[in-house]
Amino acid sequence: MITSSQAVEERAVAQIADMMCVAARTAPKAKGVDNLVTLIVNGPEKEQLSAEMRRIAQESGMQFFERDANCIDKAPVVVLLGQRVKPIGVKPCGYCGYADCAECAQGTGICAIGTGDLGIAVGSAVNAAALYHADNRVMFSGGKAAIGIGLLEKEVKIAYAIPLSVTGKSPFFDR
Repeated sequence: MITSSQAVEERAVAQIADMMCVAARTAPKAKGVDNLVTLIVNGPEKEQLSAEMRRIAQESGMQFFERDANCIDKAPVVVLLGQRVKPIGVKPCGYCGYADCAECAQGTGICAIGTGDLGIAVGSAVNAAALYHADNRVMFSGGKAAIGIGLLEKEVKIAYAIPLSVTGKSPFFDR
């Protein structure tokens, strides 16, 4: 049996995306509260994501959304990591700008501890990609677009996209 390098790389990038989601899930969480949401997108959903990024670029004038959409187009898969916005009751805190978690929940605050947990999960995920030498890039723009088109749960208010590539040269380097 002979397996082409293209077939091997396609299988590998899908497996690496899986391992990234596992690494994000098992990353430490404050008080053991897990509000992380993970998704892997490809195919039509990935095309929908890059189209939304282009729409945002055109509407806002923020051209980095267009640049990042071009990178998403070159990636076979995109890992999405998002955080449900729920204050977790760390006292004393106030990092969200409110006096306490109850006030944050009543207002429009986003729990700073939860966003920290998301950052740790993102770091764990990209470390997993790095262990397998897969090119990747953390993108606020892709996360924002994913939220905008409803790829993530309604409760997710902050997210990042991480496109993956297994090629001879990273498509995310000379953006």
